[in-house]
Amino acid sequence: MTHEPMSASDRVPMSGVRRIGVLTGGGDCPGLNAVIRAVTKDALFHGIEVMGIEDGFAGLIEDRIVPLDRRTVGNILTRGGTILGSSNKANPQHYAIGLGDDGKPVYRDMVEVCMTTIDLHRIEALVVIGGDGTMSAAKPFADRGINCIGVPKTIDNDLWGTDLTFGFMTAVSNATEALDKVHTTAASHHRTIVVEVMGRNAGWLALHSGIASGSDVILLPEIPFELDDVCHTVETRAQRKFGFTIICCSEGAKPKGGKQIVDRVIETSPDPVRLGGVGKWVANEIESRTGIESRSVVLGHVQRGGVPVAADRVLATRFGHAAMEMLRMGKTNRLVVMQEGNLSDVEITSAADKQRLVQPDTDPLVEAARSVYTCFGDGLTKVV
Repeated sequence: MTHEPMSASDRVPMSGVRRIGVLTGGGDCPGLNAVIRAVTKDALFHGIEVMGIEDGFAGLIEDRIVPLDRRTVGNILTRGGTILGSSNKANPQHYAIGLGDDGKPVYRDMVEVCMTTIDLHRIEALVVIGGDGTMSAAKPFADRGINCIGVPKTIDNDLWGTDLTFGFMTAVSNATEALDKVHTTAASHHRTIVVEVMGRNAGWLALHSGIASGSDVILLPEIPFELDDVCHTVETRAQRKFGFTIICCSEGAKPKGGKQIVDRVIETSPDPVRLGGVGKWVANEIESRTGIESRSVVLGHVQRGGVPVAADRVLATRFGHAAMEMLRMGKTNRLVVMQEGNLSDVEITSAADKQRLVQPDTDPLVEAARSVYTCFGDGLTKVV
């Protein structure tokens, strides 16, 4: 005897929730589509309808809602970016509605407008995929009784409360591949090449890609560096036959006693300070002080693009399933996290205004890097 599979309409969700909305906020990131796919398919399997919200919270503000089904999310597991679009300028409590007479943006609280959209589409809960800003933006909806389940995303891996965010491993792979490729030109011309990677105030991306690529020097925001120490490493390596040096430099790295280099400030952005330029500065200083030809490369958005690696696809799927499990269990306003290899959850806004940074004195990766003679510019590593 054969049995027909149960249809979605035959299932009764344990949580009583019949329709959810899902959005991706903040910057794009490999693995977003994998989470959308996991959330949608899991929800449909348990009889819950899914509404996609376009361009983050902007979709709620502007009433841009689309239904998601199995066909919509089919074949998106391997795609980078997000089929829903994203925005890092759509804070519902501080939304730019135009320019004033002085030419400056005029902001308005659009939370009630969003609530009208939520009510119009009968959305009973939200799955919000993003970083600390996205989780903070979800708070006013949680305060108004909308259950918000968060899924952590950032290539910087700096979200407080979780040991790992999806997208990070793909960014590490992208940065490592670039670092690998500059080895050949550095070796051929006996140059020093500084590769600047993203990360803001956290050095996770530089630390992981620097170790994976065998970079000779890794400069992190958490370890202010001495240029004399970096130059000593470069000069020592230059004395070897075919000597060259590869430096992996986080955009937030700074010299001891100095400040981070700011590329520009965008007042209309929720994250107005854009770091950048330290890689070029380091390369110029090395060449000026040592006479050794030095070049710099800024990877920029290349790091966050492309298809997610297998590990991120798996993690994103686990996160999406865990988010729906929490919803069905009746948990409210929680953020899915990975702690010591196990999935768990914390209060959704607990990550707001915090960053998980590298701890140089206790992180085993820093110790491992030092053990293979990696220089951090702090004078603690022997050059051989």
